[in-house]
Amino acid sequence: MDIDVLGPLDVRVNGVAVMPTAPKPRKVLALLALHVDRVLPVGLLVEELWGQRPPRSARTTLQTYILQLRELIGAALEGEAAGGTAVSAKDVLVTAPGGYLLRGGGGSSDVREFDRLAGMGYRAMDAEDFTGAARLLREALALWSGSALADVQTGAQLEMEVRRLEESRLCALYQRIDADLRLGRHRELLGELTVLVSRYRTHENLHGQFMLALHRSGRRGEALSVYQRLRQALVRDLGLEPSAGLRRLQRAILETAEPAPQTIRSDVHAAASRDRLVRVD
Repeated sequence: MDIDVLGPLDVRVNGVAVMPTAPKPRKVLALLALHVDRVLPVGLLVEELWGQRPPRSARTTLQTYILQLRELIGAALEGEAAGGTAVSAKDVLVTAPGGYLLRGGGGSSDVREFDRLAGMGYRAMDAEDFTGAARLLREALALWSGSALADVQTGAQLEMEVRRLEESRLCALYQRIDADLRLGRHRELLGELTVLVSRYRTHENLHGQFMLALHRSGRRGEALSVYQRLRQALVRDLGLEPSAGLRRLQRAILETAEPAPQTIRSDVHAAASRDRLVRVD
């Protein structure tokens, strides 16, 4: 089984898509796919489908959705080469004590591959292998084809999972930009960071990186303007002032024509203790 969730949901068995079109069975498949090879409690599935006030028929209706998914899986399993032990849909979508389990069967998962590449990238950063870190993190981010579960109507459980995945994506993106800054690619980053600070208008680290890239590109006044816009957004939206790290970064830009990269970098990272994220779509 191959599972992609970093974009539209795509689940394939033997290369055949097993995607229901109805919203609720699609939710069930998405949640099972996110917890592949783990038992998902019935109660959690019921909450995702109907919230805190499920109908009396909730469990029976859930069983119907499971049967629909098994029919799709069974159709995809047809035509398997004879000679081995036949695998049924019930072997792939298993009824377990208290819940259901979707077996991955050793197939691919874009989330697992993202986590693997991102982890290697973080370790490369720790080892100050910035070239390797930038490459690995870029490969990890390339696995995303849009917002996680872009074509699934999310309930409370799926919404929480989507937020977790998006935070992981943003962390990898921030680290990749940091690696590129370490490699002197500040001019190449200006366009990307312009978009990011517009999208995440109170994310202090991204604004700090944008300030640094602008200053190193000889655009000191624009770097200071970025700080002022960030401060206005923080005060207006959250009632907070920029962190001490961002204030030090602003002072360093004000006081030096060409700030030492090491000093500026430490100031940018000092803001990490107070990251605040407000996305503007």
